[in-house]
Amino acid sequence: MKNRLFSLICLLVISISLKASDKIVIPISTENISLIYKVGDNGRLYQSYLGQKLRFSSDIDQLPLGGEAYITHGMEDYFEPAIRVLHNDGNPSLLLKYVSYETKQLQPDVTETVIKLKDDIYPVTVDLHFVSYAKENIIKSFTEISHQEKKPVTLYNYASSLLHLNSEKYFLTEFAGDWAHEVNMTEQQLSFGKKVLDTKLGSRANMFNSPFFLLSLNENSRENEGEVLFGTIGWTGNFRFTFEVDNENKLRILSGINNYASEYSLKPKELFRTPEFIFTFSAEGKGKASRDFHRWARKYQVKDGEKSRLTLLNNWEATYFDFNEDKLVDIMDEAKTLGVDMFLLDDGWFANKYPRSSDHQGLGDWDETVEKLPNGIGKLVKEATDKGIKFGLWIEPEMVNPKSELYEKHKDWVIHLPNRDEYYFRHQLVLDLSNPEVQDYVFGIVDNLMTKYPGIAYFKWDCNSPITNIYSPYLKDKQSHLYIDHVRGLYNVLERVKAKYPNLPMMLCSGGGGRTDYEALKYFTEFWPSDNTDPIERIFIQWGYSHFFPSKTMAAHVTSWNKNAGIKFRTDVAMMGKLGFDIRTHEMTPAEQEYCKGAVQNFNRLSGAILDGDLYRLVSPYEGNHSAVMYVNETTDKAVLFAFDIHPRYGEMLQPVRLQGLNPDAQYEIKEINLVPGTKSILKCDGKTFSGELLMKVGIPVFSGRQLASRVIEISKVK
Repeated sequence: MKNRLFSLICLLVISISLKASDKIVIPISTENISLIYKVGDNGRLYQSYLGQKLRFSSDIDQLPLGGEAYITHGMEDYFEPAIRVLHNDGNPSLLLKYVSYETKQLQPDVTETVIKLKDDIYPVTVDLHFVSYAKENIIKSFTEISHQEKKPVTLYNYASSLLHLNSEKYFLTEFAGDWAHEVNMTEQQLSFGKKVLDTKLGSRANMFNSPFFLLSLNENSRENEGEVLFGTIGWTGNFRFTFEVDNENKLRILSGINNYASEYSLKPKELFRTPEFIFTFSAEGKGKASRDFHRWARKYQVKDGEKSRLTLLNNWEATYFDFNEDKLVDIMDEAKTLGVDMFLLDDGWFANKYPRSSDHQGLGDWDETVEKLPNGIGKLVKEATDKGIKFGLWIEPEMVNPKSELYEKHKDWVIHLPNRDEYYFRHQLVLDLSNPEVQDYVFGIVDNLMTKYPGIAYFKWDCNSPITNIYSPYLKDKQSHLYIDHVRGLYNVLERVKAKYPNLPMMLCSGGGGRTDYEALKYFTEFWPSDNTDPIERIFIQWGYSHFFPSKTMAAHVTSWNKNAGIKFRTDVAMMGKLGFDIRTHEMTPAEQEYCKGAVQNFNRLSGAILDGDLYRLVSPYEGNHSAVMYVNETTDKAVLFAFDIHPRYGEMLQPVRLQGLNPDAQYEIKEINLVPGTKSILKCDGKTFSGELLMKVGIPVFSGRQLASRVIEISKVK
């Protein structure tokens, strides 16, 4: 009897163990990251782990359930939910239970996992999507929400992602600012409660707050050490990140569209797809996370991410609105002499009833101003082609000035409030892209220009105003859909442009850095980081953006801003991004002109490292009076080091800079380039050869005590 009882007890224990081991575990992983979900005994889904990759299933089995994967409103949770709905019968609750999951291979190293959740009382389904990029250690997360109730269900909250972290301390770095003062980096420790990063600007959405963040665990973020999470949202509109530390010191991060004034009426069987939240986790500090983001962006996300970029000369700061055909042809000659690929004609070339002589009028009327350009754009395209360069053009197709023929004919196409005086930002208003007719019109601006002048090789697409006077004549009784449907309308336009003109490069501009998101960059080859081209400020601005964006996506122009900095300093700063010029070269000295020509040649020669190589941030401008970054190509046989003395102190003790990313066993020659004609390098290491090990463990002296001095150093593997 005792033996039988013992056997029954053993079978019961085995049965319980099997049941525990049979719990559904859903692993999402890359080469370095594990994101683990488990299904609880209550049938609900939980995030069990996020961090460095776990290799052993036996360890994964021991993980606790963790936090609920997609927390709903109205049940037992006391903190910010991922989703909040209102059913037809007035019930505001939702209880999501696990249904199934599937994993499919999209590309050799790209996997998508879809987890289906459903309320077992109300016919509401939520699909959680995760796309993992194994080699780049990037994970995309988005959500699809649908239902089969008889009438529309109202969505109040609809996060793209909910992530749980459990650590002793959390340090958040945000990137905020204003026009000409973008992406200022500040770090703060999070404590109990909520920290929200969001925007309500609609179109020029990133003007004050960039749609990306980094979070460091346990200590302040460091470049090459420590655990950090990098996150960004792919949405060219209102976004919201919510960081909430609860009573147990656990952190949840909710990311997605800002639900402010945006409750969404979801029809039966309609699918609501949230934007993609894109993130990585690094146990080797910020530098590793940035390089993973850059590789992923070039290979998978940015338009033509693995192709070359066009250097250019822009006329904007050289002429502003004051130009004519002859002056533009003269500047094309300067572009040809400089050796750049393209001349870019900026704002001021269009409208006739209200000629575009300032930013007060003309937006919306996209015919050439006869007085300025009697022979039209076609003449300029031909002149550029005859000189052996390409021709690019500025447009701002989403906007309208009240002083324009378009506004007079189609005020119903404009976002504006009824029965109210209009408020203007930069003397303009936003066209209503939720309206299909307006989408056709905006696409037609590009299509008509390309049809009439197929030689146009590039567009600079601007967007200078947030949405003001927030009301859509088209949406009528669905005004809370405006912020969402407007962005979707923009994507419809951009999809049509990309489909018809797949090889057309475009710059994403928005009064500077008002648009810097990875969904928009599916349609643009680069973006304009800031209207501020002061080279000192650009060192900080480009440093901030470099955490998420590769150098080839950041248009960087040499201008006349801050003439205390010589042309060499200004050009060396611009060479860290996609090089361009916005200046009259004929006003330079012969030596300066010769220097710029040489810089363009060096940039083209070294673009494999600068534009497509790995970035290493060596010395932060935030931490002293100097800054240094370097780029290393994929084979580690070529690197370029940029070093800047910003405002060194008198008698400052200067230390060698340790390089990174080289082959420690290889020998490298050090050579300073981008020297102004008639000058010589003052670097003691110039022309010498060192091992990669010494360069990385000991370093070389690259800074000086001179104000606003710069040097570009080519590092070549000795064969």
